[in-house]
Amino acid sequence: MKFYCETNIGLRRDENQDSVKCEYIGSGSVLAAVCDGMGGEDYGREASKLAVEEFFHRFTEGYNDGLDDESIQRLLVSSVSAANTVVFTKARLEYASSSMGTTLVAAFVTEKASYIANVGDSRAYLITDTGLHRITNDHNVAYLLYEQGRITAEELKTHPQKHMLIRAVGVERTVSVDTFILDEFDDYTGSISLLLCSDGLCGYCSDDEIYDVIVRSGIDNAAKELIKLALDKGGRDNITVALVSEG
Repeated sequence: MKFYCETNIGLRRDENQDSVKCEYIGSGSVLAAVCDGMGGEDYGREASKLAVEEFFHRFTEGYNDGLDDESIQRLLVSSVSAANTVVFTKARLEYASSSMGTTLVAAFVTEKASYIANVGDSRAYLITDTGLHRITNDHNVAYLLYEQGRITAEELKTHPQKHMLIRAVGVERTVSVDTFILDEFDDYTGSISLLLCSDGLCGYCSDDEIYDVIVRSGIDNAAKELIKLALDKGGRDNITVALVSEG
């Protein structure tokens, strides 16, 4: 199991409000998380940093190699919830802010399965020999309108409310977490990898462009090359990627 992560301020922002962390956990499994902070000034940077650190702390504290799928899923949710509580409390006690928050997408990858948790519009993708397959759904107004049939898939790509989140870590006292378990890869051949990214990448680069870079550069160099791709497209936001590979 290998992992790679990179973050970049981009070309248009004064500070990097993204955070990323990857670590080996237990017997060679990998825990990875990407957060994209929100709230302006120092709020977003603080929120993403707090969320990543608390998420990792709670997960590693509660994990052991004997946990089954359901237990790991519950641990992911409780770890995101702990991060939510820390950011929510910090925002109100120290910053008097109700807008401080962050996205959080995380993956725990073992030899047998991959477990994904997501809040917000940072994304998780499955990378296979057949292409790039999005796992998570965006928690923003534009995607909600798309789910309701009020806009088309084409309109979704450029909708003015695609960056307006309806769910984020730290904004409310409690948070709803999406989870996914990937444990059957019968439809795919070859090695399988995961990509986590903030919308500084997926918001400005198409899935086909991202996949082409990964295939061309190889998984070992993909993180740096994906950052370069987003910068070449204008670098209008902070850009953060984490990749976990079986190989």
